[in-house]
Amino acid sequence: MAHFAELGSNSKVISVHVVDDENLLDADGNAQEQIGIDYLTQVQGHTSWVQTSYNNASRKNYASIGYKYDDERDAFIPPKPFDSWALNEDTCLWESPASRPDDGEEYLWDEDSLSWVKE
Repeated sequence: MAHFAELGSNSKVISVHVVDDENLLDADGNAQEQIGIDYLTQVQGHTSWVQTSYNNASRKNYASIGYKYDDERDAFIPPKPFDSWALNEDTCLWESPASRPDDGEEYLWDEDSLSWVKE
């Protein structure tokens, strides 16, 4: 089975669909993303699809509703949680400007103080 993100305006993910492997195979029995896109376009009527991967083998992160597909990075990027956070170009995930304490306690990010505070 393969998963495909349906993209709306501004390349935002609006849904994720599962496609059976049989609907991805070319004449030689090889899975092809474009065949999956063509299948979904025919069945769903929507034309903007990008394949995503549960194990993050491609496109950095598994697509979820609200994520954005960045064509230049060929990656799915989650919404930015706070203004102060920066995008890690290697993982395409947002990182806080300060490391979260690793002491077994639960913390929440406080944007006003730009620090982690205990829950």
